[in-house]
Amino acid sequence: MAGRLWTVLARRTAMAAAVAGAVALPAAAQRAEPCIGISMEVTGPLANQGLMLRITLETALEKINAAGGVLGRPLRLVIYDDVGEPARAVDNARRIGERDNCVVMFGGARTPNAIALREPLAEMGLPWIGAISAGTAVIEHPNGKNEWMFRVSMKDRWVTGYLIDQAKARSASGKIGFVYEGTAWGQGALPDIEAAARRAGVTLAGRETFNIGDQDMSAQMIRLRDAGVDTIVLWAVDRESANMLRSMDRIGYRPKIVSAWGLTTAFARAVGPLAEGIMVAGTFNWNGPLSPEAQAAFDAMKAKFPDRIRTTADMEQPSAMANAWDAVHMLAEALKIAGAYDRTRLRDAFYRVNYTGLIADYRPAFIKGNQERHDAILAEHYKLQAFHNGMLMPIEATPYGMRN
Repeated sequence: MAGRLWTVLARRTAMAAAVAGAVALPAAAQRAEPCIGISMEVTGPLANQGLMLRITLETALEKINAAGGVLGRPLRLVIYDDVGEPARAVDNARRIGERDNCVVMFGGARTPNAIALREPLAEMGLPWIGAISAGTAVIEHPNGKNEWMFRVSMKDRWVTGYLIDQAKARSASGKIGFVYEGTAWGQGALPDIEAAARRAGVTLAGRETFNIGDQDMSAQMIRLRDAGVDTIVLWAVDRESANMLRSMDRIGYRPKIVSAWGLTTAFARAVGPLAEGIMVAGTFNWNGPLSPEAQAAFDAMKAKFPDRIRTTADMEQPSAMANAWDAVHMLAEALKIAGAYDRTRLRDAFYRVNYTGLIADYRPAFIKGNQERHDAILAEHYKLQAFHNGMLMPIEATPYGMRN
């Protein structure tokens, strides 16, 4: 029901903007509006991730606006549902950039959606900030000329090296396999994984893929089991990962799993005890000691969404929520530096942001002329987590912190 309401509200906002702007100049020739447009998964299999983003962004904006907003104006959030589909994400970007004339766009969870936005964003001159989608090609564009897309999230090229090192340290036999979804996100990670394995002196003992929506992965798991793979690096999200674990359970195969951060606590609820011990890369975890700033952020989300956030265990996408919290505050800092709701000035101001956030001390947040450093979170900030008793915990707070 909530998803339908968001979609209806977004459509009404778009219609109103279209009527109001029927005789206006193109967005590039106007001063932008103090709004953040976001295309994300409001409905569909990743709707829980969209909800976590909405909770974080709305709470952060309430805090910023209560302190006077930015440049004397309140920031507002305009939400569009892309259901995880690239074509819809592109349509939504056009609405955000041309009809709503927002000063900036935020992205949702899916890497294929973010990749599809590269050209439209450049054409519109619309800055974009990602807090989840981690694909290397989202930020590092083939032409080497990324000017408009920034990210406060993980980068797959760095994540693959991190996970290969973790898997190597935990594999008793040295036989490591890679399992990945057959999307631009998964396929984009394959060359990064292979390069990371070569650097670490690891020969992958198996590579298996699957399609979105696949329910039975027994054949792939049997091949890995028969190859002697005792540790899997996983590149998948909740639904297909749950189906993979059920397939493993049917054939009695229980390797160690070190996963990219597509797994949320919704996954643990779906598979129950089968999630126990699965390790996940991340940037932040709320189920441990919190800084005063992190505690204040959690308390604010709990107060604003009491029916959804009751304990830190309800933070279903812990890293993404911290990423988004930092990202919206970094945006506010950049707008202050820009001195106006102007997209080009905002883009240029991002390179001058220095901000101490929940995850890191971003000094600087981004580096001009270096598209690799359009990523604010560095590999040194990555943390390993593990599912324990149904919760995603800092690994040192679980029995799985010891390496083989």
